[in-house]
Amino acid sequence: MGVGRALRDSAPAAAAIVAFLAVWQLATVVWDIPLWLLPSPKAITLALWEGRVWLLGHLGVTLYETVVGFLLGVVVGIPLAALLVSSDLIWRTLYPILAAVQSIPKTAVAPLLLVWLGAGELPKVIIAFLIAFFPIVVNTATGMTLVEQDLLHLVRSLSGTKMQTFWHIRLPNALPHIFSACKVAVTLAVVGAVIGEFVGADRGLGYIILVASSQLKTDVAFVAILLLAALGMALFWAVSVVERWLLPWCGPQRERIVQA
Repeated sequence: MGVGRALRDSAPAAAAIVAFLAVWQLATVVWDIPLWLLPSPKAITLALWEGRVWLLGHLGVTLYETVVGFLLGVVVGIPLAALLVSSDLIWRTLYPILAAVQSIPKTAVAPLLLVWLGAGELPKVIIAFLIAFFPIVVNTATGMTLVEQDLLHLVRSLSGTKMQTFWHIRLPNALPHIFSACKVAVTLAVVGAVIGEFVGADRGLGYIILVASSQLKTDVAFVAILLLAALGMALFWAVSVVERWLLPWCGPQRERIVQA
């Protein structure tokens, strides 16, 4: 996709955002909305500029917690999915346990992790991991399961081992599912990091939101929220770039749908 095509595709969204910001700014001026209740886009931009140095430090903390938690989810999730599909007994044993763990609200686990592991970055990383790894496990297992039976029969007829079946059939077939899961999981990891910072932290964008809200500095809280949105979008884009690099034959999903 060329630069011109990308600009044309993003033009409607950009126009909608500009229109929304203009209406927002006008509303705060016309109705004289207090800064503590709803800051204008101009006030939020000013707060971003004034706090750009120390905000970058807090952004770096949240970024670190998110990326480490996400990568840990990938490292644990993909082998666990391979283990699940390797045996029907293992699937029936472990999958209900994983589903039960996933159903536990992470906000309920966060205080316990804070007690067990202290107030450092490790509890936030673990919460990000707990939120991120389940979509990776489920989608990877689905991709490894949805294999044409003729291919499996062919490998067996050639005396292929389970490991050869995994590397040459199941894993390549699961790659599109893995990257789809990673794009979801990396944004969920941001949520996990912020949940951990809400419970107990002295750094990070979640901490900034709590402190700014308690001091009625709503413009600073909006800045932190916008930085979190930008962080999630940037990480989603980074995973998409890696996907296009490793799986060029898949192509953008949207283009396939349009052409169909």
